[in-house]
Amino acid sequence: VQLQASGGGLVQPGGSLRLSCAVSGLSLDYHAVAWFRQAPGKEREGVACMSSGGGSTDYADSVKGRFTMSRDYAKNTLYLQMNSLKPEDTAVYYCAAGDSTVWSYWGQGTEVTVSS
Repeated sequence: VQLQASGGGLVQPGGSLRLSCAVSGLSLDYHAVAWFRQAPGKEREGVACMSSGGGSTDYADSVKGRFTMSRDYAKNTLYLQMNSLKPEDTAVYYCAAGDSTVWSYWGQGTEVTVSS
């Protein structure tokens, strides 16, 4: 199983980025998937979580209305569209897959920096 996150970078406040997570060796039909982030000096936090089959998606209060998680079943790929980015969104972002209580599989992380 491999999760490959990409799409991070430097963006100005108010800007947008789309993160991708290519998944291999694991079907998204049968696993919940999520995005987490870890800012410097802070604990890792959940950003968005999508149930297996894509029936529901939950977001952290801090990103509701700005971030949108989606998945492409044909490409077995997850996305995190991030709009209206703020400096406090600066973090390393990780994608993960599991059963929504235990995240067994993790990507390597992609760094997002929001700064002017």
